[in-house]
Amino acid sequence: MNRPLLLEDLAARLPAKARLIGIDLGTKTIGLALSDVERRLASPLRTLPRTVFQKDADALLAIFAEFEIAALVLGLPLDLEGRDGPRAQSTRAFARNLATRTDLPIAFWDERFSTAVVLRSLIENDVSRARRAEVIDKMAAAYILQGALDRLAALAAGRGTPG
Repeated sequence: MNRPLLLEDLAARLPAKARLIGIDLGTKTIGLALSDVERRLASPLRTLPRTVFQKDADALLAIFAEFEIAALVLGLPLDLEGRDGPRAQSTRAFARNLATRTDLPIAFWDERFSTAVVLRSLIENDVSRARRAEVIDKMAAAYILQGALDRLAALAAGRGTPG
């Protein structure tokens, strides 16, 4: 079975140029973001409604094929102390189930503050409540993916930590 990887292990398995997809798995929606092939920039892609796992997985697999995805970065909602709570356990279960349907590598990225940071940014930019509801999940996915891309770039440059 395809097991989730640490980002450091994922870095070693990636081809030189290939897209990654960022996933913000919510209880009602799935936010998606896409990287460029050089893996420098994450862009919001779309938000899918959550249904049953089979339909969610089918929709995701179609998107992975459409955009020729090389790997997945799945936001992991740890608690404030960095431990797994019910949402993180649910995300890990989703990843395990998805791994039975695809050979694409899956890595987790700590997403503790992603939605809050994106929401604050949208409010500061006077985005209407209705528009925020439309874009928050895919923008949170882009925030998650950008964090992972920045870490991958730091690893590629031989630095243990970004910055």
